[in-house]
Amino acid sequence: MFTGLIEEVGTLRDVRRGPHSAVLSIRAEAVLSDLKTGDSVAVNGVCLTVTGVGPHGFTADVMHETLNRSALGALAPGSPVNLERAMAANGRFGGHIVSGHIDGTGLIVQVRRDDNAVWYTVQAAPHLLRYIVEKGSVAIDGISLTVAGVAADRFSVSVIPHTAAVTVLGQKRPGDRVNLETDLLGKYVEKLLRPAPEPPGPGGLSLEFLMENGFS
Repeated sequence: MFTGLIEEVGTLRDVRRGPHSAVLSIRAEAVLSDLKTGDSVAVNGVCLTVTGVGPHGFTADVMHETLNRSALGALAPGSPVNLERAMAANGRFGGHIVSGHIDGTGLIVQVRRDDNAVWYTVQAAPHLLRYIVEKGSVAIDGISLTVAGVAADRFSVSVIPHTAAVTVLGQKRPGDRVNLETDLLGKYVEKLLRPAPEPPGPGGLSLEFLMENGFS
């Protein structure tokens, strides 16, 4: 579990690509202080498991599903990445509940200044916008942000100078794709409000019934 408060911006040193997977090598400093193999690190909002730790960085595997759901596959050596370690049990919860499980990607369509703030407008698919509400929370590349406005096919956030300066968002321009994670609580509430599934018939449990209800 993460909070969406970025600890540092690392640099992608190398990408070793498989047929449908990748191994990322990331240069970092701050997150290495207590990092060990098996720990979780959010890389641009994507929860990855650390497979190796060195004096100047770490490695992590990326599977097929993650590449399909996120913008990690578009990264090239030299790309900056937001990094956050999993939240410690005794830490402050400064952002919002971020799982590191990306729902999809969005496209930045506008960046504009408003005095000391910067507005980012992100185009997103309907199945993502369903869970994005004004004054609610959204994670963009792992950054916990408050939604300032929602339209038919896009939403906007207003970012303070500090956030733009200490994350990769300050380097984003129109046309860049970003990882999106919508509010986890909203998805649970929606599912709980659905009608309960009909119990299986006289024949007992079926494979279809189990799969429809989260068992696989």
